[in-house]
Amino acid sequence: MYKNKKVIVVMPAYNAAQTLKKTYEAVMAQEIVDLIILVDDASKDETVAIARQLPKVQAHTHPRNMGYGANQKNCYRLALEAGGDIIIMVHPDYQYEPRLIPAMASMIGNGVYHCVLGSRILGGYALKGGMPVWKYIANRCLTLVENALMGAKLSEYHTGYRAFSRQLLQQLPLYRNSDDFVFDNQMLGQILWLGYMIAEVSCPTKYFPEASSINLPRSIQYGIGCLYTAISFRLGKSNIVQWDLAPSKDA
Repeated sequence: MYKNKKVIVVMPAYNAAQTLKKTYEAVMAQEIVDLIILVDDASKDETVAIARQLPKVQAHTHPRNMGYGANQKNCYRLALEAGGDIIIMVHPDYQYEPRLIPAMASMIGNGVYHCVLGSRILGGYALKGGMPVWKYIANRCLTLVENALMGAKLSEYHTGYRAFSRQLLQQLPLYRNSDDFVFDNQMLGQILWLGYMIAEVSCPTKYFPEASSINLPRSIQYGIGCLYTAISFRLGKSNIVQWDLAPSKDA
């Protein structure tokens, strides 16, 4: 709990057996976490078996691989159903720093923000942590374009470390978003569309063989999806086209 608000960590998992327990221990060391909800996207390793042995973990499985975006949709739905007031996504690959959970939760729990991102770019941690140079350059270029089109000033749109208030998640039509990796980008577009401010905290990250990553072809596909999201967002705000992902006015 944080100020009588239930804190739930969600973990979209896929083949995370080698890093899950280490991530779990680091998350639960942050004493404010009430529950971890792990959704496994049809892993081929022992991810689910390990998760079901861990206290305060609810493990759910997909019968088939449905995609990263589809995984997150179920994560957030289950977290809301479980009564979460502060919902924080932490990848179970131990790439992000769990010790930031209390800071991110406090920014939401005190009512200052409804969305907080753990940024790999702030503080210059990305390259120091081992992010490949080509990914860093792509990240910076995409972020520059997205900020210009969406009217924001984020250091990056592509982090997988995110915290949300219950109020915000309930307003987002997440079912409209992609089931693939561009889900992350579309979600931020919806938050900006509603006029919410997005906070960022500097987050050191670690890149190693067991950490999850997408290959170059998928990265290119993701980048194109991000550009399409940003352009359609701007056209929608300019009343040139209707933005299909926009939350309804009565959301």
